[in-house]
Amino acid sequence: MQNDANVVHFKTLSDAALRIPAALVLVRDKAAQRLNAALQQLFDNADDALFEMADRATSNNEQNLFFEAMRDLRLKRKTIERNFLQRYFERFAGLNHTDTAKNTAQLDAISFEDLSLVQNDQLEESVALDTMVTKAVTRNALALGHLSIRFNTQLSRTLDENSNPLAPRPLCEAFLDACRGLGVEIKVKLIILKLFERFVLNGLDRVYAEANQQLIDAGILPHLKVAPPRNTGRSASGYTGRTASTTPDSEQDQEVFSALQGLLAQVRRSGSGSMGVSGGEPAGATDLHPITSYDLMRLLSHLQQHVPSQVENGHDLRGMLDDALGRISARSGRKRVVGQVDDDVINLVSMLFEFILDDLTLPDSLKALIARLQIPMLKVAVLDKAFFSRPNHPARKLLNEIAAASLGWEEQNELQRDGLYLKIEQIVQRLLNDFVDDPDIFNELLNDFLAYMSDERRRSELLEQRTRDAEEGRARAEQARQQVEAALNERLVGRTLPEVVVRVIREAWSQVLLLTCLKQGHGSAEWLAALQTMDDLIWSVEPHEDAGARQKLLGMVPGLLKALREGLASAAFDPFSTSEFFTQLEALHVQTFQQTKRAEQGAATVASEPLAQMVEVADEIVLQPQVKPLEAELQPDEESLRTIDAIHVGSWIELTEADDHKVRCKLAAVIKSAGRYIFVNRAGMKVMEKSRESLAVDLSHGKLRILDDALLFDRALESVIGNLRTLKRT
Repeated sequence: MQNDANVVHFKTLSDAALRIPAALVLVRDKAAQRLNAALQQLFDNADDALFEMADRATSNNEQNLFFEAMRDLRLKRKTIERNFLQRYFERFAGLNHTDTAKNTAQLDAISFEDLSLVQNDQLEESVALDTMVTKAVTRNALALGHLSIRFNTQLSRTLDENSNPLAPRPLCEAFLDACRGLGVEIKVKLIILKLFERFVLNGLDRVYAEANQQLIDAGILPHLKVAPPRNTGRSASGYTGRTASTTPDSEQDQEVFSALQGLLAQVRRSGSGSMGVSGGEPAGATDLHPITSYDLMRLLSHLQQHVPSQVENGHDLRGMLDDALGRISARSGRKRVVGQVDDDVINLVSMLFEFILDDLTLPDSLKALIARLQIPMLKVAVLDKAFFSRPNHPARKLLNEIAAASLGWEEQNELQRDGLYLKIEQIVQRLLNDFVDDPDIFNELLNDFLAYMSDERRRSELLEQRTRDAEEGRARAEQARQQVEAALNERLVGRTLPEVVVRVIREAWSQVLLLTCLKQGHGSAEWLAALQTMDDLIWSVEPHEDAGARQKLLGMVPGLLKALREGLASAAFDPFSTSEFFTQLEALHVQTFQQTKRAEQGAATVASEPLAQMVEVADEIVLQPQVKPLEAELQPDEESLRTIDAIHVGSWIELTEADDHKVRCKLAAVIKSAGRYIFVNRAGMKVMEKSRESLAVDLSHGKLRILDDALLFDRALESVIGNLRTLKRT
């Protein structure tokens, strides 16, 4: 029997797979069929998605990239499907075996070097995967939790949302692993990951429902009711209270934080200048009494209530803490200081906010709001060291989302009327008022902000698409107009023809050609037919002396008149003018026929008064005023041109106008045929159009700045790591 990649062959499994409980084997096989069907849908739709991206490509290289990806995906489709299912079955096969070697290898693979030197492609892939997993886990939390608990009753080890073979993360990792052989760039891989989310992850609710029902039918916890998990244990810092839930990645999080601590310690030992904040306990001090993390949290909560409403370039958090500790020391009679671990957290958060508040992509007014988040963010970092290592940490994501939304925000005189400013201010105030020690508030605020931005984005994308369609339509119309003008000038300039014919061609048949060019395309059969009709019309009213002209004219006229009537009707030419034109054209044809008849009989040509006024077309025909080209007054340099060529649709820029007013706008479309770059504001409305050359000139003169849309927190962390390494070497 021929091997079919669309069929899941269970008999190829190793003996280890057979050692898992029979109930889980049934779940595994049913889910495998669902997942395999979902993968089929993914690949069936991949061509359309990649073709659409190729159609939108802004360069030939980019277009070829997507076409090559389509070909690569078709060739390797069956291999990817097979490898994905193989990894899926391997996960099930190892359910009763703790793979310590693999866990150790994963921990060893994560180092501080990887944290800062990770390639952009890997970072984008990691962020995309974390986002997909978080959404899928959140959407299916209860069903996945029930499934893991039922699995655990059958196994010798404990599963959670990351180790259950049917959980989103293992499935994503299996798919990524199966796709390693694809020779595609990151932008293509992200599209494929998005398709995996759409066709596989978004269908997990059905997989979990069926799996749970199978286990219920097998008598495994049929009346399971699960309370939301709570963690009231003691954190590593010694703080007792609500903390972020621990996961199997907590050791990795601690390793990352320990690496950061190591850099801070080396900088302190080397005495390599200031890190921007004072250190913790002086080396060798014996009369200092560190406060507990619990006391530090209480102290920060107190300071949080006194954050000024207007913060210029941040506030001196270290100074506020030192003053508070000084008052506590005076009352207790003992020198109270912050413990070394917590002091390192304070140093890191302070340095992160130094970068954030110096960042040029954030508008000053919004910086003042974000600066007020320093204490809440510090409290999160004290509670949960994953704040420094996990891109999907809710507090980090909230900060990143606020920064991303701020890209298109312009400084305004009446801030209170701007919806985005009010929303961010509401979030900041909520954190300052309500955040004590429960990090769940960040999840709540993040979801609320994402919902708000989703509504905003939906409205702006609708307007942006209308703007893009209008500009592309305008460009197509301009290009068609130029092609029609070229066709008219080629046939009319330098000729003397009846005035009525020239007028109809210029006013009416030009519109027929324009509509044909727009609807059917330049070079289409309809376009060539319309040109032929115009050529026949011109020939039919010119004098001819050759013997066969009369016969040709007799054969041409019926079809010509029919084509003219249909064309003028399609262009909605005035019926009265049409009737008058055909009356005059009939007279012209009679006159031409008589002339050709005399010529055919060899009779002498008798000069006669022309039936219609004749005109010589001396000047080139212009159908409408030319659009003034968007040219730069100065010649741009090559480096600036290369930078402009590298920006893509969706990039944000800031342009300083003549009155020093700064305009922030997003590139919505590049109209190649017209050489125009179309920019819109945050609402999606057109605010500017420029040529490639004028943008390059503005860039070289410092009037234009391309805004960095990379994740703000991640850029800040990379900067802090780089600065610490520089200080370490000096």
